[in-house]
Amino acid sequence: MKRSSHAVWKGDLKSGTGTMKVGADLFSGQYSFASRFESGTGTNPEELIAAAHAGCFSMAFSAELSGAGHTPEEVATTAAVSLEKQGDGFAITGVHLSAKAKVPGIKDDEFQKIAQAAKEGCPVSRALKAVTITLDATLV
Repeated sequence: MKRSSHAVWKGDLKSGTGTMKVGADLFSGQYSFASRFESGTGTNPEELIAAAHAGCFSMAFSAELSGAGHTPEEVATTAAVSLEKQGDGFAITGVHLSAKAKVPGIKDDEFQKIAQAAKEGCPVSRALKAVTITLDATLV
């Protein structure tokens, strides 16, 4: 199975603009130097990585919980991707996952172990092993 997205950039780095299209045009958005490195309008690659990671982790956590006999009512995850200046360029230096899950009948210690297993097993987490991935999981 392969998934794809498409991006076009026009112009130089600082004044150019681009568009990104996810999958079969389920999402398309503009991006620019300002939306990536400042606080301009539009999206950026790091937000798309964050969305992918949040979605992947939520599904992986749900699967791990269900596999342990605890079907969740809801798993909500926010992923924050850190982009930092390093030397002459920029680098993604980490991802912080913050998950809240409503899971009837589970104790917090088991919940935390399952959350860590989901973080390690999520395909996007495995793809991002070059950076530090942290997790706060809250049972609600």
